[in-house]
Amino acid sequence: MHAKLMMTVLGVAALPLAHAVEFEDYGRVIRVSPRIEQVRQPRQECRTDYVQQPVQQPQQRSAGGAIIGGIAGALLGNQVGGGSGRAAATAAGAIGGALVGDRVDNDGRPQGQTVVQEQAVRQCRNVDAYESRTVGYDVTYDYHGRNYTSVMQRDPGQRVRLRVNVEPESY
Repeated sequence: MHAKLMMTVLGVAALPLAHAVEFEDYGRVIRVSPRIEQVRQPRQECRTDYVQQPVQQPQQRSAGGAIIGGIAGALLGNQVGGGSGRAAATAAGAIGGALVGDRVDNDGRPQGQTVVQEQAVRQCRNVDAYESRTVGYDVTYDYHGRNYTSVMQRDPGQRVRLRVNVEPESY
């Protein structure tokens, strides 16, 4: 019984020696190829066009000529007409005098005029732009005469640091 206990203790004590051994070493880098991905970046393109637009501008007109012309026309119409036609002649003279007075005072200018103005019009549209991004590196390296390939986040340079795990084959 004592021998059995001794064998069990020795077996448990030797257990860590049977586990894998892990250490670091370096491999020689043979080739590094970047992994490039096309990424869509939508953006807005805008431009400004200048267009000619007709704009109605009100004209500053004077009413003084129409008033004076209307008074003068009414006085003349009153002198010309007689009896019941006198009122009609006065009214016609006032209207005619107002029209002539307005034309003389405002130089025959129209009520308003159309002017062409240049206006800026902004036009935008969405376009897809593509950007190339490096998302990793395919690294081929040599370790003890054998080639291995791994994907890495960065370029390791001339040599790559390796974690080596040695484990006995189980029978």
